[in-house]
Amino acid sequence: MLSIALRYMIFCPWKTYISLAVATLSNGFNMSAVVFGEFAALGAAISWAVAPILYRRALFKTKPISANIVRCASNAAVLMFIMLALGKAGALASLPMEVVIITVVSGVVGLGIGDTLYMFGLRSVGVARAVPLAASYPLFSLVWATILGEPVTVTAVSGAFVILLGIWLLSREKENSIAVIKGNLALKGIIVSLATAVVWSVSITLMDVAVTMPGVNSIDASYAIITTRIAAMAVFMLALAPVLDRDHGFLKMKRSTLIELCVGGLVANGVGWLLMNYSFLNILEAQAVPISSTTPLFSTIAGFALFHEKVTANNTLGAIVVVAGIFLIFMI
Repeated sequence: MLSIALRYMIFCPWKTYISLAVATLSNGFNMSAVVFGEFAALGAAISWAVAPILYRRALFKTKPISANIVRCASNAAVLMFIMLALGKAGALASLPMEVVIITVVSGVVGLGIGDTLYMFGLRSVGVARAVPLAASYPLFSLVWATILGEPVTVTAVSGAFVILLGIWLLSREKENSIAVIKGNLALKGIIVSLATAVVWSVSITLMDVAVTMPGVNSIDASYAIITTRIAAMAVFMLALAPVLDRDHGFLKMKRSTLIELCVGGLVANGVGWLLMNYSFLNILEAQAVPISSTTPLFSTIAGFALFHEKVTANNTLGAIVVVAGIFLIFMI
């Protein structure tokens, strides 16, 4: 049922939106928790597609490491302020210590290493190619599941091969492509984007462990985990700033660049993850993840519309194939 809905959402969005509007009106706007969960997952996908657009604009004017330091620090300050203003500090204090430890490690791995690699990929090969490559992280999550002894189905293996096909399509270009024009930089961008997927898969696996522990089953707890994750990463990166950013680029950043990074981070790590966690509270992971994995499609369209990036048949088909592979992996 969900697969049919997702298919219409991608290929015939106007029909889907009209149907949903009619259903909403007929039910007196009393939408079920399941519908809210599905919309939350779609909102997460859109959030994760919007964020790299803002990152890319900022990365024209600063280095990836400087950008990540500013993004994490500003996001931590904003999220902590909102938590205190809403009187939700108790949710942060009530998190079990093991959840805090796992969350901190996840933040260092995902936000520190993973997102820095991601920003380099965005600057090197653009939104339309970096996002689909980085979004192949479920392929590597499948590897971790196998190592941990979880059952692997034929559907999951098929999805892995489909993702590999999509990556191959995204990596191919004609002679006048960015890969030829920028040479080694484009190749490094592709490799870094794939490395991002590997690192993210580790971080997401750790987050899955954290959010499924006892005492973490509410939206307040999810917000507290998100805030802890970003705050820990901000402290970590600021402490290492003299080594990581020796010319102190994060202190010389223009206000407009800082705003782009802050807003982009809040959209991705604040709104995006909060919506994703909310969807997990209302629908199964096998439903939420395929919907949220449509991010590459939105990013490919955005890269073309806003940055006039060259979107070839290989890029478009590759993005769709990657999404299809991710969909197969989680429909278990």
